[in-house]
Amino acid sequence: MNEGSKRQGKRAEAGRPEKDPGSSRPEPGTEHRRPEPGTKRGRPGSDAERGGGPGSSAEPGMPGNPIKLTDPKMMRALAHPARIAIWSHIGLCGSATATGCAEVAGLSPSACSYHLRALARYGFIEEDRASAADGRERPWRARLLAFTLEDRPENPPAERLASRLLVENIRVAREELRDRYLDRKSEYPPDWLAAWGETFSVAHVTPDELNELRAEVLDVLNRHIRLDEAERSPGALPVAVMVDVFPWFRPEEGHEASRRGTAPTGPSDQAAVGAKAALGARK
Repeated sequence: MNEGSKRQGKRAEAGRPEKDPGSSRPEPGTEHRRPEPGTKRGRPGSDAERGGGPGSSAEPGMPGNPIKLTDPKMMRALAHPARIAIWSHIGLCGSATATGCAEVAGLSPSACSYHLRALARYGFIEEDRASAADGRERPWRARLLAFTLEDRPENPPAERLASRLLVENIRVAREELRDRYLDRKSEYPPDWLAAWGETFSVAHVTPDELNELRAEVLDVLNRHIRLDEAERSPGALPVAVMVDVFPWFRPEEGHEASRRGTAPTGPSDQAAVGAKAALGARK
């Protein structure tokens, strides 16, 4: 078994549902969560808090207006690898059936139907009857695509564990996507090869400045998500983007900086090795 397969197996075990995927019944102990009659697409339920800034034109739960996810059951419902693949596929395509999701999830259409219903129960997707080609087709569309998760010490343990599981499985899914790209990298057109890559850098900021920096980066990114095909430039294709910000200093340095109202002066001794090679490097 290669390394990619090991990661996939570990992830699937962590997010596996309690029932057989062929079953149409909910997992034991779960609670049905259906949208209330008359609710708008993207409206968060009682288990997710409204996000986004004042005057945001995006619907809650859509890019540009994320909601805060706090319910561990919702997090675990999405954390299953097949559901991450299906949810991402629907978000990119706009509307998809179980048959259309089968290839990306690596499952049969009947198994995909089970996962689609599970995603719908927790408000991540909803039926898209208007897109059905006939009365037998059952397409689905995204209802919740943008959310935030908070892994804070004061949060309930169940919420913290579910949050970490979801983040880790989404990260693994993106790593597998990147592995597939690397396997066929030489086949891509030269203009695409010249445009993408990785950037390794550093920012010396206070917590407030880091929040501002993240907001600026996300603002630029949100302008290019363009899920509506009509908003895209000719020839535009989907590109995975990961923004990962984490400290380059020890916890005690952060506490000392907070007490003094100053930022750590530089990378800690443990992190200093290889710092020159990482700063400003682009791969």
